[in-house]
Amino acid sequence: MDPVTHFEMPATDKQRAIAFYSKTFGWRLQQLGPEMGEYVMAHTTETDPQGMVQTPGAINGGFYSPTDDAGSRAPSVVINVKDVKAAMAAIARNGGKMLGEPQQIPGVGMWASFLDTEGNRVSIIQSSR
Repeated sequence: MDPVTHFEMPATDKQRAIAFYSKTFGWRLQQLGPEMGEYVMAHTTETDPQGMVQTPGAINGGFYSPTDDAGSRAPSVVINVKDVKAAMAAIARNGGKMLGEPQQIPGVGMWASFLDTEGNRVSIIQSSR
């Protein structure tokens, strides 16, 4: 099985989101720079020096800037796949719709987003780690 390894949520005010989730749940949040789209990493569980989760079954996540596209305004999950191109073919073959071409996220892996058969935005990633 390809596991869910990450969640993503939109945040129009990242500092407000950082304050809320750190104070409410004790998460460690780290805002990345403009080269990473000001993405906010959310550490919800202990990680090793490479950022890998140490608690089986737990996942980390992040906050991104939503766009005008309604699909970008809902939380989603990221599924770790062995081969992003093969997963994209399976998504299309089984009734899903890719939302653009895969993107390389430096130091993370190859990422792509899609709509499942129910209209949910979901992402896949082929980890470079």
